Amino acid sequence: MGTLVGPVLSAFTTSKDRPLFPSPTASLPSSKPHLTTSRKIHHHEINTSRFGNFLHLKPESKPGCLDSDLPWFNPSDRPCFDVIIIGTGPGGLRLAEQVSQYGIKVCCVDPSLLSFWPNNYGVWVDEFESLGLVECLDKIWPMTCVYIDDHKTKYLDRPYGRVSRKILKTKLLENYVSNSVKFHKAKVWQVKHEEFESTIQCDDGSELKASLIVDASDFSNSFVEYDKPRNYGYQIAHGILAEVDSHPFDLDKMVLMDWRDSHLGNEPYFRVNNSKLATFLYAMPFDSNLIFLEETSLVSRPVLSYSEIKRRMEARLRHLGIRVRRVIEDEKCLIPMGGPLPRIPQNVMAIGGISRVVHPSTGYMVAQTMALAPLVAEAIAECLGSTRMIRGRPLYHKVWNGLWPIERRLSREFCCFGMETLLKLDLVGTRNFFEAFFDLDPYYWHGFLSSRLSLHELASFSLSLFGHASNSSRLDIMSKCPVPLVRMLGNLALQVI
Repeated sequence: MGTLVGPVLSAFTTSKDRPLFPSPTASLPSSKPHLTTSRKIHHHEINTSRFGNFLHLKPESKPGCLDSDLPWFNPSDRPCFDVIIIGTGPGGLRLAEQVSQYGIKVCCVDPSLLSFWPNNYGVWVDEFESLGLVECLDKIWPMTCVYIDDHKTKYLDRPYGRVSRKILKTKLLENYVSNSVKFHKAKVWQVKHEEFESTIQCDDGSELKASLIVDASDFSNSFVEYDKPRNYGYQIAHGILAEVDSHPFDLDKMVLMDWRDSHLGNEPYFRVNNSKLATFLYAMPFDSNLIFLEETSLVSRPVLSYSEIKRRMEARLRHLGIRVRRVIEDEKCLIPMGGPLPRIPQNVMAIGGISRVVHPSTGYMVAQTMALAPLVAEAIAECLGSTRMIRGRPLYHKVWNGLWPIERRLSREFCCFGMETLLKLDLVGTRNFFEAFFDLDPYYWHGFLSSRLSLHELASFSLSLFGHASNSSRLDIMSKCPVPLVRMLGNLALQVI
């Protein structure tokens, strides 16, 4: 739900950290998202879709680049650093920003250093407020809502925001000159390790050395190793930022989930499939004619086909009477969720999605990654800071356990159990689950979605959720969850040993 808008396999990009009472929309430097295309419309140029049929429309916006003069690595300089970070997504740049504040020599390597991130990131506003990054939101909705079905809607008193990709990336880069961070525009092909030093080999023929290599790249190019089968669940989604004739959504409410299926009434094949493996609509209305729409499969195993996601979205928009005039941006999202952690420790450190900080039950990641980067930076500084030089296995052990201390590993196991539970629920069971979930004390559902609950609090959360569930939902959970529960308890025992 991470769009529940970042990451990524092959041709896919990850999107997400995306998955009240009426009040004016919060005022920001710009209440509308920054677009590179003009909003002026010339009617003879528009290739308007039929109702709901937007699939033939091509996105008009091209990936942009920051106009920034970065401190580039000079091949004639000594190619030795304390830390090399592979990838400059939000996690990689946040870690570089934090580590460099300790006077540690950092180099970021990425073939697309100045390109805008392709993802639409949505976050809970309180998460970015706690990080001091609320000015990086270009739109805030004071309320969110969840359509359980055609007759039940939950209104949530928790503001939601869209991250300005340009503002956030610019902010993360602004301190790099004074902190002596270097940048190298290249793709890393190989990483070689010695006892106290590692070397990366790039596609331009260059070689750089460092005491620590951090992988902040996408899922398809990982240098991180696993020692257990990667039995992921997958979140898959198709999203468009579109100009429409109109839409039925309130402008002061972000639609977190729309589980209604009345749009499939004339689509018997899709309706039967959706009753077994449901998808929902995630929507960010910017004004009466500009909206971000995303059809999402929360989690599935095996992954739901991308073509079916798009066809379900087409049927939904047609039913809602949404005529798409232009597709400004589109995004394809595939997020591996759950599964094992990487082997801990190992020579390559990780941050972001590849470190498995993706919330196993929701897909949220960006805010959590931004919050964990300072903790990882502190662990690195304790080993590579100016007064100490701890390298090799003690360094790897320190930084990996800084990211994944035992308490956080145990909490993640519980969230993986939540994912396994969701995998077993059909549409009716999923609706019942979220009806009970959003009836909880906000402390619990806020904390669960934001990965803030301790293991003890997660136990209380589960008891409260069971108490709020309907009798049919309790029976559904008890009949379908014994195996995931036993697996979770076994994994918790192994983590403690």
